[in-house]
This record gives sequence, structure tokens and C-alpha cells, in this order.
Amino acid sequence: MKHRKLPLTALSVMIMLTLLRISPAAFAHGGVAFSDDQCVIRIDYLTAHFTVYQPQTRGSEEYCEDLPDATETLFVMEYLHDFLRQMPVDFRIIKDTEGFGQFAKWEDVEQITDINARTVFYQPPRIFDDGSLTVNYSFEEKGSYIGIVTAQHPDDDRVYRAVFYFQTGGPDYGTMPLFLLLLLVLQLGYWLSNGGWAKLKINQGFSRGK
Repeated sequence: MKHRKLPLTALSVMIMLTLLRISPAAFAHGGVAFSDDQCVIRIDYLTAHFTVYQPQTRGSEEYCEDLPDATETLFVMEYLHDFLRQMPVDFRIIKDTEGFGQFAKWEDVEQITDINARTVFYQPPRIFDDGSLTVNYSFEEKGSYIGIVTAQHPDDDRVYRAVFYFQTGGPDYGTMPLFLLLLLVLQLGYWLSNGGWAKLKINQGFSRGK
């Protein structure tokens, strides 16, 4: 029994539909991901609910990472591990000047020679024994940023970190435009390899002959 080859057009559509069905967790940036329809930040093996608000422009709308406006922004972490209540935790936001992007990790941040020069906000280490860390910062300009959360073990020198990339003032489409261009090129190549151009010329000639 012969198997029909799937036309590239149909294949392209299937790929796009698959991308649209992918769980939001697949597009999460670094230490932030979705779990059971909730945004969760992972500080090594420690976790917390992570919610971002922009009350001046978006009211009570909740965000996980990318933010629509450069405005007053409220970051809220609600600890899911009681151990975090015993740890001094700090929160830093830096400009992604180096262009690390959505795959930014701590090893990338370590390469920055003067992190203070990149820092737009820093909250020094504090123990939040009520289990909730809240940070309020007003972004002055649109752009790409990296959030860094650091928790210090209370009894030794172990340090736990979360690093996450986010865009403020509009979406970051990442590699999606390049992927769409690739699909277009593949589609065009399929059309040409199957005599599309020749058929078009024949049809044009037939139309002129009428």
C-alpha cells in the first residue's frame, strides 16, 4: 500500500497549529513557568507563585512575565516552600544590554563585568517571614530586562537563584518571525519543485490566447 506524501502546505499548517497548541510553559523564560494555570518562579528547587501587576494602566490584570507598558509595576512572590521564609532574599532587575534574551541564565549574568551599571532596580536581601515578597518599580522606558532573585541559605554559604528574561512595553516575538520566514521559503521551494512556475507560465499563455 502506497503512502501519499503530505503536501508542504498541509505540513506547514500542521506545524503552526502545533505551535499554537503548545502549553505556555514552553514559552516561559528561564526561571518562570506555568504550572496548573499559575505562574511559578523556580529559585533552584524552591518555588513561589509569581504575579506581576501594572495597576496604573491595567488595573488588576495579572501578568506572568512580559509586560505591556513601561509604567509602575508590582512584582509579587508568594512562597510555596516554608524554607524560603528563613532566607534573606533579594530582587534585582537589569537591562538586557548584552542581548541574552529569553534563554538567559545565571552563567550569562556572571559574565557582566559591572552588573551595577546594568541594574535599574535592586532590593537588598531581606527575610520575608510572612511568605510574600513584594517589589514596586516604575519602568521609565520600554525594552528587554532580566530579573534575578537570590536566596541565601540561613546556615551556610549555599545560594539559590532564579534568572528570567522579560519584555516591557510590548511583546518580544523572539525567533518566531525567522521561523515564519523559513516556512515561507520552504513553501516557495515546494511550489517551484512541483512545477508551479511552469504551470503559472502555461496558464498565463493560455489566458493570453483566449
